[in-house]
Amino acid sequence: MGDILTNQTLRCHTFTSSSSGHGSRALASLCLLAKIHAPFASTATHKILTMASRAGPRAAGTDGSDFEHRERVASHYQMSVALKSEVRKLNIVHVLIWVLMAAQVTVSQLGLVSYKVVATPYQWEYPYLLSIVPTVFSFLALPRNNISYLVISMISGGLFCIAPLIYGSMEMFPVAQQLYRHGKAYRFIFGFSAVSVMYLVIVIAVQVHGWQIYYSKKLLDQWFNSTTSTTQDKKKK
Repeated sequence: MGDILTNQTLRCHTFTSSSSGHGSRALASLCLLAKIHAPFASTATHKILTMASRAGPRAAGTDGSDFEHRERVASHYQMSVALKSEVRKLNIVHVLIWVLMAAQVTVSQLGLVSYKVVATPYQWEYPYLLSIVPTVFSFLALPRNNISYLVISMISGGLFCIAPLIYGSMEMFPVAQQLYRHGKAYRFIFGFSAVSVMYLVIVIAVQVHGWQIYYSKKLLDQWFNSTTSTTQDKKKK
């Protein structure tokens, strides 16, 4: 529309220069109005053309036909990031538990502190030290979405984390029963009953490892779904 008015303005200039009298004055007034309204008409035309675009702005390098694929990829990515954050937090908590257990075993074995201050470890604590293995594999799997490492982490988590805790609760049960019935304890950790402290550790550790396996399984499903959808889209192309 703006171009039309501009062309009309040029024509008016040409015609005005070749005319005279009252007619030329009227034509000059019309040309002046056309000059004033031309910018506004151009802006209005641009707005109309922008509003007429139903698809709106598009990503560079695409015709908009892959909109659903891009939305699906973004959803998978956001869910993967959230699950990774949860798994990473649980891994850090487990590392703290493992450090405390390793410290007790090290202090007891090296005789750095009297056994009256820090009791000798129970049998289940030694195999539980291997629980650091699945956490290491979990940390290695997160940066590059390594499915193999995450599967190894989940399987070894059941063997090195859950199994020793179950065995430990059974091993300490007679001692806990004696403490409950007679109020007698023979092992202490900084003045507290060792069996009470270790049962508290077991309760916390079971929850940590349970949530680790749960979120790892959900994260694994997200990675599988993302890989499957990408493969299907490539086949369609």
